[in-house]
Amino acid sequence: EGSILKRDMEKQISKIENNLIIIEERAPVVVIEYKEKLRSRIKELLSKEVSLDDDRLNYEIAFFADKSDINEEIVRLKSHSNQFLNSLDSNEPVGRKLDFILQEMNREVNTIGSKSDDVIISNCVVNIKSELEKTREQVQNVE
Repeated sequence: EGSILKRDMEKQISKIENNLIIIEERAPVVVIEYKEKLRSRIKELLSKEVSLDDDRLNYEIAFFADKSDINEEIVRLKSHSNQFLNSLDSNEPVGRKLDFILQEMNREVNTIGSKSDDVIISNCVVNIKSELEKTREQVQNVE
């Protein structure tokens, strides 16, 4: 039974890592898309005769990029994922440790979700949260 639980949890962590790869690849694109949308929207609102203040636009883009930066959360989530998998190979009781790691993973993915308003990233966040919940249910059966 233990080896079946372990394989199941490894599959769930693998699904989490796959979604995290998508998030990591998508994160820089979000800032670029924001810049393009903002520039387009400003030009649409202003008459074509008014010049666009590039310094102000760059400030707004930098502010958005800083506010939506999820790199730290991605790094920590990867680290927690590795810790979880390494703990599965331990001969010691690890149930509480795994539960704590899952709690930390959930915290990181919640932060990613709150910082990003991108649909693709949001879908990945939902997928990760679903896998974390399944894994948490399995961890309840581990000593």
